[in-house]
Amino acid sequence: MNSPASSPEIEDRVVRKLQWRILPFVMLLYFVSYLDRVNVGFAAFTMNKALGLTPEMFGFGGGIFFAGYFLFEVPSNLILYRVGARRWIARVLISWGLVSSGCAFAVGPYSFYTLRFLLGAAEAGFFPGIVYYLSLWFPARRRAMAIAAFMTAAPLSIALGSPISGALMELPRMARLANWQWLFIVEAIPAVALGFVTLKALASTPEEAKWLKPEERAWLKSELQAESIEPGARSGHGREAWRALFNPRVLALAVVYGGTSAGMYAVAFWAPLLLGQLGLSPLMVGWLNAVPGAAAIAVMVVWARHSDLTLERTWHVVLPCLAGCAGFVWGGAAHAAVAVVLALTLMYIGVNASKPTMWPMPNLFLSGAGAAAGIAWINSVGNLGGFIGPFAVGWLKQRSGSYTAGLDAVAAMIAVSAGVMLLISRQVEHGVGKAQVEEKDPA
Repeated sequence: MNSPASSPEIEDRVVRKLQWRILPFVMLLYFVSYLDRVNVGFAAFTMNKALGLTPEMFGFGGGIFFAGYFLFEVPSNLILYRVGARRWIARVLISWGLVSSGCAFAVGPYSFYTLRFLLGAAEAGFFPGIVYYLSLWFPARRRAMAIAAFMTAAPLSIALGSPISGALMELPRMARLANWQWLFIVEAIPAVALGFVTLKALASTPEEAKWLKPEERAWLKSELQAESIEPGARSGHGREAWRALFNPRVLALAVVYGGTSAGMYAVAFWAPLLLGQLGLSPLMVGWLNAVPGAAAIAVMVVWARHSDLTLERTWHVVLPCLAGCAGFVWGGAAHAAVAVVLALTLMYIGVNASKPTMWPMPNLFLSGAGAAAGIAWINSVGNLGGFIGPFAVGWLKQRSGSYTAGLDAVAAMIAVSAGVMLLISRQVEHGVGKAQVEEKDPA
């Protein structure tokens, strides 16, 4: 007879509650976050002319978001670790919403750069904070699926947000504000509102979850402690965090994440203009850009579920990377609308499906403050690719007159991600094997 601590029945019951109580809310937060990051791609239809932005300037401004993100990412996640998720994530939401609305009042290239940098600084810590937060609730064997569900909010924001952004770009001038200014203001409001909701709705730890029964909280705490590298260790967190920053596996995963981030944000920022060059209206671009996002959602969920069932991570990262690489090469050569949409679909699937299966890996060799710092460092360094990718496309577009060279450069970065993942695959698979043994024999 199974004990309560190992009962499949109590595990299924607890995980179902986590899926319904936590995932929909954090998905909503990420939906709003991602929309506020990438709506600049739609604003560019009229904003670039109004502010005097060349393709290179737009690419730089789109990507400089990640400079602010990089500088404040690790400190932000360590503060979250100290003060709790509820208060810190609420602060992040409110501050980024205010800065995002401020982007409507840029008057030239330098104010545009400054506001994009401040937006990155304001939002720093949100994504790795949520990834770390999910690791405090979901057992390892359920984590990739949880992270995948959370991350589907990114392509979902493309699928649902693109038609909304396209429709806002059809607005006439009102109250002395142009359509691109209204886009920033309207889409920033939910972030501020949700910041106040977060203060009431989010439980920082399982101990605060009144919606779990005492025996369910006890089971979850026992399960997560059994998986921890250093169960219950909270002392010496400064040393843990510092060591994590120089862990070779952390640095390698940051490189992997960098290539996929270059692809993710290159396609997010430039896809509207890539479709717009075909002579389509902003509203039509919005509807067409929704197709790749919808396809990516379905593939992400199925792919992550398969990764959890098999406890295999390496090839679940590598294969989507290769698919995304092919999509960028194809997109550079495509000229017909159908071909461009299909290439964008392959891009979105590749860069999105590779990410959730990578994020469970740091918790195989990090815990506590080390996990908080390591996850933030991977995201921080890796997201520098989010600066390089969009900037490379704009820089090469201005010099060559086409998107081909820039998209090929991004494809090369994604190929590097696949190669590095294969190089560290032995260490990763060893970690997964160890987790399996511990899972079967927790004693």
